[in-house]
Amino acid sequence: MIDGEHYPPVVAAALDGLRRRYDVVAGIFAGGREKLRGGFAAAPGLAAAPGAGPDGLARELGLSRLAAIEPGGGDVAAVLEAVRAMLREVRAEALVDLSDEPVIGYRERFLLMSAALAEGARYVAADAEVRPQRFARLDAMPALGVIGTGKRVGKTAVSGWLARRLDGRLAGRGGVVVVAMGRGGPPEPELVRGGDGLGPAELLAASRAGRHAASDCYEDAVLAGVTTIGCRRCGGGLAGAPFNDNVREALPLLASSGAALAVFEGSGAVVPPVACDATVCVAAAGQPLEYVAGYLGTYRLLLSDALVLTQCEPPFAAAADVAALATAAAAVKPGLRIVQTVFRPRPAQTIRGRKVAFFTTAPEGAVPRLARALADDHGADVVLVSTGLADRRRLALDVARAAKEADVFLTEIKAAAVDVVAEAAAAAGRELVFCDNEPVAGDGDLGALVDELERLAVARFAARSGAAGRADGGSGGEV
Repeated sequence: MIDGEHYPPVVAAALDGLRRRYDVVAGIFAGGREKLRGGFAAAPGLAAAPGAGPDGLARELGLSRLAAIEPGGGDVAAVLEAVRAMLREVRAEALVDLSDEPVIGYRERFLLMSAALAEGARYVAADAEVRPQRFARLDAMPALGVIGTGKRVGKTAVSGWLARRLDGRLAGRGGVVVVAMGRGGPPEPELVRGGDGLGPAELLAASRAGRHAASDCYEDAVLAGVTTIGCRRCGGGLAGAPFNDNVREALPLLASSGAALAVFEGSGAVVPPVACDATVCVAAAGQPLEYVAGYLGTYRLLLSDALVLTQCEPPFAAAADVAALATAAAAVKPGLRIVQTVFRPRPAQTIRGRKVAFFTTAPEGAVPRLARALADDHGADVVLVSTGLADRRRLALDVARAAKEADVFLTEIKAAAVDVVAEAAAAAGRELVFCDNEPVAGDGDLGALVDELERLAVARFAARSGAAGRADGGSGGEV
């Protein structure tokens, strides 16, 4: 990647040094004309550069191929596709950035990183390098990925909802298995059977045995009623690679599960290290726009076939903010399917006519809406809504109050739900009921989207299985 703010002989000298480490196969001109004597008009998209002839800039720099982009032109999708197209065409393994301000600024650098990573190439700058994650290839069954743009965006709720829906549709063919990687997952991949028989007593037993019983694998198993495989991860890179994880060790369990579809659920902004046949990205409408459609949120959108925006209502986000976020995401990837949703509490058992204390990770501003939903939709007498589920000091006060005022402890399966709330309910002799966060679509059809993603994953799996079989007998590997 070069620009015209550098004197061409300076760029040529840098390229000469670069060739000691790389086979330089092509160049992309990003604009700037200050130091180009002959001029050079960059065009939007992947256009042949006017100076790319034998006597032009390409020859002066010793480049056999030179294309042009317009990074500051406002068409984000065109820039991304132009860079990606060149990387694909020449099968580049790295995009080396020799450009600089004012042609390529901070926003533009993240676009370049996203384009390179989406094509499996490294992005290399003078003092930084971002490497693409190497994804394991799953040959046992189609894989559907659920990734997110941060923590507490509702990724597990969406994952559980789609798993429950698809498990019903695929029941005659083996159903769904969910692989969840969490910050509190087990040291070895753990198979958790969902459905009947897994409830408060079993999660309390797991917690007392030293496991984090509010990990995503337990939440999915209990609330979606599907089989899950619990994994762990630590740390997360800019592009979503975990610093350490044990997801690959879970793949043999998948192969023997007999499931028809695997759902790989990310953790926070970490992307599961498995190549999925279709992917949905989950983002909260209240996040800063740049976290979703800028920085390396752009990369996550490029990986995805659809975007589910959650929490699309006050106090999380105003209507104008939701619209701006959807517009920005569509500008990154035109044609991206986008569904806007809100969450509503769904108790796993009836709480009608009971005095209920509800424990959640939602913000304080959401309390009136949550209390009203539990009363109107489920007939509860809500005596307390605690938003301290992730704040153990505050939670201790709330469970003490609940023990005096409530008949039922209703809790999300998150944070301290088991080792604090469930233990407090048991000590006080109160009933414990788990609560799901159910996504409800406001703009778009979430069910139709999920069904479409499942069909897409199956079709892509069939296509790649056929290609792999022709190439190498269908063995697994990494991509």
